[in-house]
Amino acid sequence: MKTHCSILLLFAALTTGAQTPAGQSVTATIDAAKTGPPVSPYVYGQFLEHAGGLIYSSLWCEMLDDRKFYYDVTNRVAEDVNAGRRRGFSGFPGRRNVGPGRWNPVGPMNSVLMDTENPFVGDHTPLITLAGDEPRGIRQTGINFTQGAEYHGRIQLAGDFNAKVSINIVRGTNADAAPQTIQLGKLGKNYKKFTFSFKAENSGPAQFEIVGTGAGSFHVGAVSLMPADNLDGWRPDAIAVFESLRSGVYRFPGGNFVSAHEWHYVIGDPDKRPPVYDPVWRALQPNDIGTDEFMTLCKLLGVEPYITVNAGTGGDWSARELVEYCNGDASTPMGKERAANGHPEPYHVKFWGIGNEAWGYSYQYGAVKLNQFEYKHNQFAKAMKRVDPSIKLIASGAMPDTMTGSKESLNLGTNLIPPYLSPADWTGGLLSNCFDNIDLISEHFYNYGGTHFSLAEGKQVPDDPNEPITDWMRRPANHIRIKYEEYKDYEKLIPELAAHPKPLNIDEWAYAGRGGGISYPVYPSYAWVFHEMFRHSDIFQMAAQTFATSLLARNGTNVTLTANGLVFKIYRDHFGTFPVEVSGNSPQPKPTDPPGGEQPAVNAGSDTFPLDVVAAWTKDHHALTVAVLNPTDTGQPLKLNITGAALSGKGTLWRLASVESNGQNPSISSSPVDFIPDSLTLPRFSASIYKLSVR
Repeated sequence: MKTHCSILLLFAALTTGAQTPAGQSVTATIDAAKTGPPVSPYVYGQFLEHAGGLIYSSLWCEMLDDRKFYYDVTNRVAEDVNAGRRRGFSGFPGRRNVGPGRWNPVGPMNSVLMDTENPFVGDHTPLITLAGDEPRGIRQTGINFTQGAEYHGRIQLAGDFNAKVSINIVRGTNADAAPQTIQLGKLGKNYKKFTFSFKAENSGPAQFEIVGTGAGSFHVGAVSLMPADNLDGWRPDAIAVFESLRSGVYRFPGGNFVSAHEWHYVIGDPDKRPPVYDPVWRALQPNDIGTDEFMTLCKLLGVEPYITVNAGTGGDWSARELVEYCNGDASTPMGKERAANGHPEPYHVKFWGIGNEAWGYSYQYGAVKLNQFEYKHNQFAKAMKRVDPSIKLIASGAMPDTMTGSKESLNLGTNLIPPYLSPADWTGGLLSNCFDNIDLISEHFYNYGGTHFSLAEGKQVPDDPNEPITDWMRRPANHIRIKYEEYKDYEKLIPELAAHPKPLNIDEWAYAGRGGGISYPVYPSYAWVFHEMFRHSDIFQMAAQTFATSLLARNGTNVTLTANGLVFKIYRDHFGTFPVEVSGNSPQPKPTDPPGGEQPAVNAGSDTFPLDVVAAWTKDHHALTVAVLNPTDTGQPLKLNITGAALSGKGTLWRLASVESNGQNPSISSSPVDFIPDSLTLPRFSASIYKLSVR
C-alpha cells in the first residue's frame, strides 16, 4: 500500500517578494487521515440585486424600455438608432431603466397625451388621438433584431371601435422603407390584451412603433416584446452558463435595494405591477422581476433561493406575509394569493435574511442604532418563524473589521476599531441580544484593486506600486481570515457561541478589479478566498459573490464565463467535500500593518509561502483532491507529501491558467495523471487541482 508520494513542482521563485526561503525547498504535508467539517455547496453562491437595470439588462429578455410608461411620451433629442440599445450593466447591451424614457410620438406632439384620470397602471397612460389615414402613435428606437428569429409580444389596448392599431418594425431610420407590420384586432372601451408574434425580416437596430389610423383615440396600457426562446422571461444563453456553475444558492433582491423595496408591488400580473422609481439606485424599476420570477430562476438553475426581507423601511408584517406567500399552504391568505398567481405549490424557501447592512447608519434606508435594530431583528424573527418555524434566519451582521473599514464605527461610537460588544460592534450586539433568533450571520467585504484601507490614516489609500504581489493577491482572503479571528474572539466572549455555533454567510463579496497601475489578473485572489473558507469550513458555510452577472461575458451572441467565473467552476466541479489537514515548512510572511480594518493578526494562507495549498476528500472518499494556488507572476517550486491515503498513483489534473504574458484570459484544461511523477510544472497565476484516486 502506497501511503506517501512526493511531487516536485518546478520553476524558480524569482520576483516581487515571492521568493522561496533561501536554501529551503518549500514542502506541503497533507495528512488525509485528519478531516474537517464538509465544505458546503452554498459557499459557491451568488448574489443578484436590482441595482438599476443590472438584472434586466443582462438576464431578462424584455426588449423595450419603460414598457409601462413611467415617463411621459414626448419629443426627445434624436438618438443614433444604428448604434443599437443603450449599454447596460456588466458590459451587456441592454436597458438601463434610468430615464428619461425612450418613447417618442409618431405624428404631432399634441396627438399624444398622458392620461392621469384613467391609467392602466401607475400614474398615467398614453392616449393617442387619431386623424384618419395619418399614422399616429408612439415609437422606440434602437431595438435590435436578428433576421429569421421569432419574437413574441403582448400589448394592453383600449379605444374606439373604429381605431385600427398595428405594430410596425421599421428598419433603421429609413422612413421610406416598407415596415414589417402586425395588425391587431378590434378595440373596445375596456382594456384588452392582444398577443402577437413575428419573424424578423432584417437584422440590426430598428424602430418599434405602435400606430393607429381611423377615428377616435386609443390608450396603450402596457407593451412587452421578447425573443420567442425566452425561458419564462429569462435569457436562455445566460441561464445555460449559470446552470453550469451549480452555485448552490442565490441571494435576492438586495442589497441596499431591499431597504426601500415593497415585495407586494411585484407579484401578480406583470402588466399591472406599477413601475416605481428606486430611491436607492436612483433608477426606474419596471417591477417585472419579483418573487415568483426569482423562484423560477432558482428552479432553472437548480439552486436554493435565499430571500432578504426589507428591515429598513419595511415592517415585520410585510416580512411575515412574504414568508407565508412563499411557504404557506394554498389555504393560507398569502398562499391563496400565490396560487391565484399561478403557483399552487409552496416554494419552501429555507434561507431568509433580515435586512441588509443594517449597520450602514450613514446610508442605509431605514437605518437605526444597534439597540433599536436588535429589537427590530427579534420582532421580525418571531413574526417570520410563526409562519414557518423551519426557516433559517440570517442576521445582518458587521464585525469590527467591517465597522472599521466602512468607518460606520464612528457614527455609533468614538473608536475607529470598535471594542467587542460595544454599541458599535454590530455582530457582537446581535449575538448578545438576538442569539436564539439567529441561525447564520451575514458578513460583507469588498476590496478595491487600486486602493486599500489604511488603519493609520483611517481611510482608503492608493496601493504601494512596490507592494509584493502576494500581498495584493491575498487581500480578499485576508478578509476571510480576519472574520475567522473575530469569530474565535466572540467564542471566548460569548461561551454559548462555541456550544451553539452561528456560521458565517459572506453574502456580499468581491475584489473590484485592478487600478492604480496594477495589471495583475484578479482570478487568483478569488481562488485564495475559496482556500481560506475551505480551511475554516466549520465557520464559513455560505457565501454569495457580488454580482452573479459579473461572472458573465458576452461577445455578440456568445455568452461565456469570465476568469473569475472559471474559478467558481473549477472548484465547484473538481474540489472535494471533506477538507484534510495541510501543514508546511514555509509560513506566510508576518503582517507589516497592525491588525484591524483589512488586516488580520495572521496573514491568510497555508504554511507553503508563496503558494497556497488546500486538500479534501471527495464526498464518496474515492479520491483525494489537492488544490495548489500560485498567485505570483513566476513559476514556484513545491514538494508535496501525502500521508494517510492509499493513492493509486492515477488521477486527473485540472488547471486554470493563462498562456498570455499578462495572465489575462485564462482557461481550464485537464490532463490525465497516469503516475505520480517526480516533477510537475506549476505556471504563474494558476490554480491546479489534482484529483488522485485511491486504491
